[in-house]
Amino acid sequence: MPKAELTAVVEPRCRRLAEEQGLELVDVCLDKESAGKYLRIYIDKPEGVSLDDCERYHRAIQPQLESYDYDFLEVSSPGVDRPLKKDRDFERAIGQEVEVHLFRAMDGVKLITGNLADFSRDEIVLDTPSGEKRLSRKACALVKPVVDMEGVENVDLSE
Repeated sequence: MPKAELTAVVEPRCRRLAEEQGLELVDVCLDKESAGKYLRIYIDKPEGVSLDDCERYHRAIQPQLESYDYDFLEVSSPGVDRPLKKDRDFERAIGQEVEVHLFRAMDGVKLITGNLADFSRDEIVLDTPSGEKRLSRKACALVKPVVDMEGVENVDLSE
């Protein structure tokens, strides 16, 4: 499936269905792996998505995508450490601690952590312990929230 087809045809279908079900379409991507082509659809809603939400969406979208070339269809939540990609993602993260992975080192570092203070189409602004940092969005390989695991109890998964 060419990228243009994914963007022009598949994504709008996925977005329409998400809106009909009261969900937000976060992302649609086609990933080639050794087992085949995975069409991955990420959905969300303010209170988080459940397995039932994912199953209901999967059952409804699958017949609409049968004519497209993929081997596996996955529908899931983007997770708590969901990367910030779109303006609405950055809007939601204002004031939160984020980590920014850079394509190239800046002042000798490729990872900068700070509170997201502001953003525009071209840059993001972080409040860091060493002061304000302005970073070009094009220079950022990945921007994602810092997930604080302090206070989370260990869970024994061996049972």
